Amino acid sequence: MKSVLITGASSGIGEATAREFLAAGWRVGLVARRAEKLHKLAESHENAVVLAGDVTDAARMEEVFSEFVGQAGRLDVLFNNAGLFGVAGPIDEIALEDFEHVMNVNIRGMFICARLAFGHMRKQSPQGGRIINNGSLSAHNPRPGSVSYTTSKHAITGLTRTLSLDGRPFDIACGQIDIGNARTEMVEDLNARILAADPSAELMPTMNVKNAAESVVHMASMPPSANVQFMTVMATKMPYIGRG
Repeated sequence: MKSVLITGASSGIGEATAREFLAAGWRVGLVARRAEKLHKLAESHENAVVLAGDVTDAARMEEVFSEFVGQAGRLDVLFNNAGLFGVAGPIDEIALEDFEHVMNVNIRGMFICARLAFGHMRKQSPQGGRIINNGSLSAHNPRPGSVSYTTSKHAITGLTRTLSLDGRPFDIACGQIDIGNARTEMVEDLNARILAADPSAELMPTMNVKNAAESVVHMASMPPSANVQFMTVMATKMPYIGRG
């Protein structure tokens, strides 16, 4: 049975992706701070492993990875998904502590998890595995007022490229999925902000989060000899090409 560890699994893209992996028969490690939501997700799924923890807590994440590998036998895939948007606005209206909070979760947290996954995949037998980082369309083109989020997601693209290069000798593949406007709590919050600023504004086009989740499972299911380096999956009519 293949194994996957998913961070940010209690809601949004992480939760939807966990459901898809469980339906496909994978052993799934569920990582997030909200243990009660993870337990609810894991109900009636014998292959689900609840691993509550904050991705920015390096010591706890080390325990989480060791516990999951101990139960699953190996780590085939990490879906490095946990992240947040943060406070929106022009840079001079963003408090330094709000910027640092986004960097802590979106960069430091993803670095911690990628580092642990890489270490386990390098040491296990047979060697290798796959790391899938959740980027964003903002890793390429920003939306207005997203300086903290966009900065963090550009950093993740650098992380993805470096892991792909450094993982080659150890059969560790790394890819990035850039998702645009899947119907999640984050996108609903962005739409609420748009309406608050202008009640007559047209809401952003969205897509079913299941479409994004199925794309992650596709990336994870590639044979070791193949890798989806970058995938963009988005609501068809959202302003991505030409925005920014």
